[in-house]
Amino acid sequence: MLRVHVKPKLGNFKLCDLQLLDIQSVYGDLQKSNLSSRTIRYAHSVLSMALKQAVTWNLLVKNPYSYVDLPRHEKKEMKAFSKEEAKRFIEAAKQDTLGIILECALTTGMRPEEYLALQWSDIDLNYGTATVQRALVWRKGGGWMFKAPKTKSSRRSIPLPLQLLNKIKSHRIRQAENRLKLGGAYENNNLVFATDLGTPIRYGNLDKRHFRPTLKLADLPTDFRLYDLRHSCATLLLAAGLNVKVVSERLGHANIKMTLETYAHVLPGMQEDATNQMAQMLYG
Repeated sequence: MLRVHVKPKLGNFKLCDLQLLDIQSVYGDLQKSNLSSRTIRYAHSVLSMALKQAVTWNLLVKNPYSYVDLPRHEKKEMKAFSKEEAKRFIEAAKQDTLGIILECALTTGMRPEEYLALQWSDIDLNYGTATVQRALVWRKGGGWMFKAPKTKSSRRSIPLPLQLLNKIKSHRIRQAENRLKLGGAYENNNLVFATDLGTPIRYGNLDKRHFRPTLKLADLPTDFRLYDLRHSCATLLLAAGLNVKVVSERLGHANIKMTLETYAHVLPGMQEDATNQMAQMLYG
C-alpha cells in the first residue's frame, strides 16, 4: 500500500517536514485516480500506524494524520432474491455439479470463506448441523491457508434443512468413491466441498463457472453477486418474521445492531405485518 500509493508522493519528505496538507493531497490524488474509498482508507490506516509509531519513538512531536479528512465509506448496493427467485435458483442449482454449495450458501447464510472451509468434522449428520470454525484464505503469492473466522461471533452452529442434509450425505458417498478411485492423486484435506482432486475451491471459479450459469438457467438478473446468497438468506428470514436476534446469530454478526443496519430495508414491511397482527388480535 505504501509503495504503490504513498511513497511516490511522500517518499522524499523528512518526517519533521511532513504536514497535514501533504497527506491530504495524497488522498485527494488517489480519489482523482478513481481508487475506491475502501482502498484509500486502507492506505491511510497503514500510514497512520507508521506515523503513530514515529511519535512513540520521538521521531515526530505530533501526528499529522490525526485531522485528515477521509472519503466516505461507500457501501455496495445489496441485492437479495425474492421468495420466488430463491425457489427458481434452488431448482436451477440442481443441474450444476457444485449446486450443493450454492444451496448451502443460500440456506445457511454463511460467508463464502466459511462454507468453502467446512470440513467433515464440522458436519454432524446425526443432529443435522454445520459448525463454522475457520475461514479459507488464498495467499496473493500463491497457496491457501485456514484462518480464524472473521469475529468471535462467527464461530457458530447452524441447523441444516433436512433436504440439504440428505444431499450432503449423498455428496459424501460420491466424494469417498472418487477419493478411492484416485488413490494417491487425491489430496485429502477433509473438505466437505473440494475439487475432484480434493483441493480447496477458489471463490472466483465457483462464481464464474457455477454461480453465473445457475443465475442464467434460473432466468435471474446477472448483476447478483455470489455474496448476495448470504444477503438473500437474511432478507428472506426477516421478511418471514423471524426474530432479528436469531438471524443475527445465524449470520455470525458481532452484534444485532449490525444486522439491523444492514437489513434496514426489510424492517418497514415487518412493521406493517406487526401492525396487521396487532389489529387482528385486538379487533378481530
